[in-house]
Order: sequence, then structure tokens, then C-alpha cells
Amino acid sequence: MRILYLLFSFLFLAIQISPGLSSPRRDMFFCRKGTCHWGSCPVHLVKVGSCFGFRSCCK
Repeated sequence: MRILYLLFSFLFLAIQISPGLSSPRRDMFFCRKGTCHWGSCPVHLVKVGSCFGFRSCCK
């Protein structure tokens, strides 16, 4: 039973921070007017920080 609680809490957190459900304004605020990308930045952009700790903020 305890594992179900952990599974549901992890699922809840994953849904909260998923890119489709997050606010674009909030992403832009944390990213200092850049764009958030999964993994590394595209070739024509430079990494200037991170969005929510695991996505790259690129300008």
C-alpha cells in the first residue's frame, strides 16, 4: 500500500511540471525571457540557465 502512495505522489508531481500543462508566462519568468527546451539548446541558441531544474533555458 505504501508504494501506491509514492506512485501517486510522483505521478501528481510529474503532471504538475509537464510542459503541456505548465504556464508559459511562468516558464518565461524563470527563464529570463528565453525559451525552455528539453535537453540541450538548439545550435542557434545559447544556454543562459535552467527552467524548473531539468530543462535548459536558451536565448
